[in-house]
Amino acid sequence: MKVLISGTAGAGGWPARGCGCASCLRLSPGRRRPAEVVLLSGHDTSPASLDDRSVRLPLANPALQDHETSPGTARLPAGYRVSTGPDGLVLTTPGGHRILYAAPPAGLPALPGDGESADRPSPEHPGRPDGGRAVFDLVLMDVLDRPERLGGLRRRGAVTDRTHVVAVHIDHRVPTEAELARRAALWGVRAVPDGTVLDLGEPAPARAPLPRRTLLLGGARSGKSAEAELRLATEPRVRYVATGPSGDGDAEWDRRVRAHRERRPAHWETSETTDLAGLVRSTDIPLLVDGLGTWVAAVFDECDAWSGGDGLDAVAARCDELVTAWRRPGARVVAVSDEVGLGVVPATSSGRMFRDTLGRLNRRLARESEEVTLVVAGRLLPLPL
Repeated sequence: MKVLISGTAGAGGWPARGCGCASCLRLSPGRRRPAEVVLLSGHDTSPASLDDRSVRLPLANPALQDHETSPGTARLPAGYRVSTGPDGLVLTTPGGHRILYAAPPAGLPALPGDGESADRPSPEHPGRPDGGRAVFDLVLMDVLDRPERLGGLRRRGAVTDRTHVVAVHIDHRVPTEAELARRAALWGVRAVPDGTVLDLGEPAPARAPLPRRTLLLGGARSGKSAEAELRLATEPRVRYVATGPSGDGDAEWDRRVRAHRERRPAHWETSETTDLAGLVRSTDIPLLVDGLGTWVAAVFDECDAWSGGDGLDAVAARCDELVTAWRRPGARVVAVSDEVGLGVVPATSSGRMFRDTLGRLNRRLARESEEVTLVVAGRLLPLPL
């Protein structure tokens, strides 16, 4: 089964006509057309070869009248089945290939007598089910909206390494094609150009290997936490490590913590601990550590180190333990830390001790990391060796 991805953008295309935003002005007109796919019936994939048996799905305007009608076109040929479910619209071809248009359920009509759940095994397709779940051959998804939905599909086994995941509804929510390609690589998604033909009989290209240890540095409100969350957004399982204090009546801090919690995907796990070295060593799922600055502050409290002396030696030992664990993590780790060396010299001795300790820790972890990036005003500045 071959599929022609004839368009990949949102309803207005990208760039959108008449839009003056920086993203649209960077691109030449007509770069990406409104999203549309064509299920091809023959071996010839040229536009002139499309016949009545080809199924055209204009995804930029999803509307179904009944089970046998594709969006905006004539009735589906015999043998195709379509239904809506919690993940979106599911199309099963006569050969048993399963295609998911992962639009939010609210954006699709409720079809009478839906005959197929997105999670039901497909007996007519060899090699399924996978762990009791039906696996999709192709997923068409607006990953710029809620990339964590892809993580949920992977968690349930509905998307595997063989699944072609293609980004659609692409538009000026992403600043450049280069940034789109970067996110696609992080998420294991294909950001294909218009006119691409996919063969669903072939597995998707192998996902590029990702850094095992990533350190993201930045100042306050630089976007470093949002970037860390973006990097792990489509993973099936993630453990978020909150190293800061709970707040203890500080209303402003409580609002900050609540905002972070609400931004994280619902299926992520959370650990509130200062035993960071133990967690890095033992984890079997990706970790997001946010952040090292609050961890150092908490360790200073635990070691009674703000006045120096033996407490400061205990803090140094805890940092040594973390660096040792960082060299051999149990799984992928993305950590956020404050870049504290660019401001004025702190006025207090305790402030200077904190700055020096965190600065040394950042330097040591950076030396042991495959990727280190400075985040400034939401822009990424890679720091190569």
